[in-house]
Amino acid sequence: MGVLRVAAISKPKSVAGAITAIIREKGSVELQAVGAGAINQAVKAIAIARGFIAPNGVDIVAIPAFAEISIDGEERTAIKFIVEPR
Repeated sequence: MGVLRVAAISKPKSVAGAITAIIREKGSVELQAVGAGAINQAVKAIAIARGFIAPNGVDIVAIPAFAEISIDGEERTAIKFIVEPR
């Protein structure tokens, strides 16, 4: 499974392209986001990716969960989205 970290300044269309590519290559992807802005960009990217991959007959779902990640040696709580085909 591939892992993508999404920031508040990430471009949703670019993240969506990465989501689509990783799903085609590995079957599923995990997005990690810390903060409201980053979570917003991640959700938009998932919606855009669904539009990219749906014409190929693949419907994706996103499963949200909490994750503890380390940023600059500091533990932070992130929201992770596991995105995979339905």
